[in-house]
Amino acid sequence: MKTYLVGGAVRDELLGLPVRERDHVVVGATAQQMLDLGYRQVGRDFPVFLHPETHEEYALARTERKTAPGYRGFVVHASPEVALEEDLRRRDLTINAMARDGDGRLIDPFNGQADLEARLLRHVSPAFAEDPVRILRVARFAARLAPLGFRVADETRQLMAKMVADGEADALVPERVWQELERALGEASPTAFFQVLRDCGALGVLFPELERLFGVPQPEKYHPEIDTGVHTLMVLARSASLSDDPVVRFAALTHDLGKGTTPRDILPSHRGHEARSVELVHALCDRLRIPGAYRDLAVAVARWHGNAHRALELRPETVLRTLEGLDTFRRPQRLTAFLLACEADYRGRTGFEDRPYPQADYLREAHARCQAISARELLDEDLTGKAIGDALHARRVQALKQLKAEWGG
Repeated sequence: MKTYLVGGAVRDELLGLPVRERDHVVVGATAQQMLDLGYRQVGRDFPVFLHPETHEEYALARTERKTAPGYRGFVVHASPEVALEEDLRRRDLTINAMARDGDGRLIDPFNGQADLEARLLRHVSPAFAEDPVRILRVARFAARLAPLGFRVADETRQLMAKMVADGEADALVPERVWQELERALGEASPTAFFQVLRDCGALGVLFPELERLFGVPQPEKYHPEIDTGVHTLMVLARSASLSDDPVVRFAALTHDLGKGTTPRDILPSHRGHEARSVELVHALCDRLRIPGAYRDLAVAVARWHGNAHRALELRPETVLRTLEGLDTFRRPQRLTAFLLACEADYRGRTGFEDRPYPQADYLREAHARCQAISARELLDEDLTGKAIGDALHARRVQALKQLKAEWGG
């Protein structure tokens, strides 16, 4: 019975990155032996155990055999006879197929260390094509490692493209697609996730709302980059520089989905794209079963981002309607996330990357002044029901008129 540290812990250690989790492979043991040593079994499809003290994962060495389409069509075989190299061979990328033994010796049968040095994401074997989840995983690793100069090896990209053409990506279930997307949104370069998917043809299968944006023109006066898809990825990149919150990044990613369905006869104008974007955000979130927190902010940004950009020009009544539409008086934290996504949209354009966004300060101040006027203080004025609401609205509008005057409006 021998135990090896494997996968991400070895990879990240060699890259000089913080090790997020430590996984182990056990060779030469049975499930009963692990239980007898005090390990707790947690895996259903194959034997995975938690160490009784460290709670790190220890999996029996195993092989996998493809028996049906999709990512669930596998027969897993775990036994004391499975060698370490056999276990490593079933892994996705060479940089994830390395191990260290108890003495710290590196075991690298598929040249993962060389690919680390070459900054390549390369598949271990042709068996990579048996699991479509690996398309998403490669894209997610690109999102994490792109800042270090990593790219997908040409032969791996070609294999991924063949998998898509063969329909393997169609077998991915919504929950798994969302799981990988959510993790990618939290990585250092989330745009790389979508670029990799687009390069192999998977973006159109998994996220057709995004694929449709590429090639759609916008007015060059406001969007020197012109292409809506290019703009969308620029906005996502800018949101990643402004916030670590994947909810904000998702809202930035989806804010302009409606531009992909703009009638051709009005291009490059996109009148009414906000309402179409809202519908498409709902459809995307329903299809992938995306949590409500993501959906709600994305819908708010899709619906109201144009008003945010024009905030300094809007009538006070419109500013108040926007704040109310965002539900900021009941959920004041919503405004911060909304403004981060809007700033990313404004600055996610060629030549606008470093421009100031005073609209955010203006709307924050507008919200603060309106928030300071509450319905409670009107209760002493013999007002009831609708009269209280009308008086509250009037006072907030008046406060916003004063604010606009102070800002030179």
